[in-house]
Amino acid sequence: MLPALQQKALHLRVFSLAFPMVLSNITVPLLGLVDAAVIGHLEHAWYLGGVAVGSTMIAVTFWLLGFLRMATTGLTAQAWGAENKTGLANVFLQGLSLAWLLALVIVVLHPFIADAVFSVSDASEQVKYYAEQYFSVRIWSAPAALTNLVIMGWLLGAQNARKPMTLVIVVNAVNIVLDLLFVVGFGWKVEGAAAASVIADYTGMVLGLYFVAGTWKASSLPSPLAQWKKASSGMGRLLKLNRDIFLRSLCLQLAFTFMTFQGATLGDDVVAANAVLMNFLMLVSFAMDGFAYAMEAMVGKAVGAKNREELLTSLAATTLWSFVISLLITLGFLLGGQGIVGLISDIPAVREQAFIYLPWLVAMPLVSMWCFLLDGVFIGATRGREMRNTMFMSMGGFFSIWWLLSGYGNHALWAAMLGFMALRGLTLALLFTYQWRRNTFLAAHA
Repeated sequence: MLPALQQKALHLRVFSLAFPMVLSNITVPLLGLVDAAVIGHLEHAWYLGGVAVGSTMIAVTFWLLGFLRMATTGLTAQAWGAENKTGLANVFLQGLSLAWLLALVIVVLHPFIADAVFSVSDASEQVKYYAEQYFSVRIWSAPAALTNLVIMGWLLGAQNARKPMTLVIVVNAVNIVLDLLFVVGFGWKVEGAAAASVIADYTGMVLGLYFVAGTWKASSLPSPLAQWKKASSGMGRLLKLNRDIFLRSLCLQLAFTFMTFQGATLGDDVVAANAVLMNFLMLVSFAMDGFAYAMEAMVGKAVGAKNREELLTSLAATTLWSFVISLLITLGFLLGGQGIVGLISDIPAVREQAFIYLPWLVAMPLVSMWCFLLDGVFIGATRGREMRNTMFMSMGGFFSIWWLLSGYGNHALWAAMLGFMALRGLTLALLFTYQWRRNTFLAAHA
């Protein structure tokens, strides 16, 4: 193993897959800042509130459908490793068919979704009005946004992270430019912000399909039109995998939502401090997601090729660099955490509360890196059932820790979150070790 880690090509491969995704992730909060700055300079606060609520509804909807990218990455990487050209074509066409079907369902049902959400919302009537306005325009990007998830997953599974990076950066750059044009230039306010996102998503879809066409031609894959009918025969495996990843994502969203709402019961200063500290967790996520994506692609390729040695060296190299990056982030939080809090908020009471709970975030990078990496391992191996079951156990641990420590207020929430991350990594690690020793992990699974 140590001689393998001395291979420069191995480390270059990890970085070539990981860092483009890290760079593309950085553009996501930049877009959020521009949205807030553009809408926040309009004459009434309810415009910003409406965009915040509406965009959150969209983000949660699309995030829960993120299984389209994850499942596509794992299955594509396995087909790539097995040099299965028909399989590569089938995965993309199956993912595309499912994305369009789900988009149709979302578009048709969106009035009912909006009514259900706003009926239980405590937001003001003005915020609700503009949130619904934003949502009703933005929802029309669903076909493009879901198609882009499949495109990104397929390209990444084909061991190409630069094109997904370009895709994300172009979508966010177009969105920012059109935000300024439609809202500031044309005065379209909330509808302008939503329209900018819709056009950006369709721009990304066109660019993404162009990238796919290039890879398709270079790999000499069968004609999409001729293959489309045949692709439907393997949909069962994709649907099963997507179901398991969806349930896993739903549990993850539940834990974060509970933390937000439970924190709100502890006072305005506490919930504001938690919002500040969640930015630290976002930074960890941006960094570790890149290595998780690399792990998905590399593990999937090794599983497809049934190459035990390649899988082991991929795990070792990616884990090594994940540890190094996590350690650097930990040191950054330890030495500069209070300074980062000060940059995010200048309210004394919020800063004071954030400083109290900052040690939990200092511990987060080294604890949570394992669940990010092992998520990538199990996605690459298309073992959705195991991911689902370990997430169920980890969520049970999250609520158990919070309940046992609930007398400690917000410390209980952060202890539960840290424990949740640790349990996700630990349960997946134990399961991987068991399957590795039994020589069953390399078997493609869904």
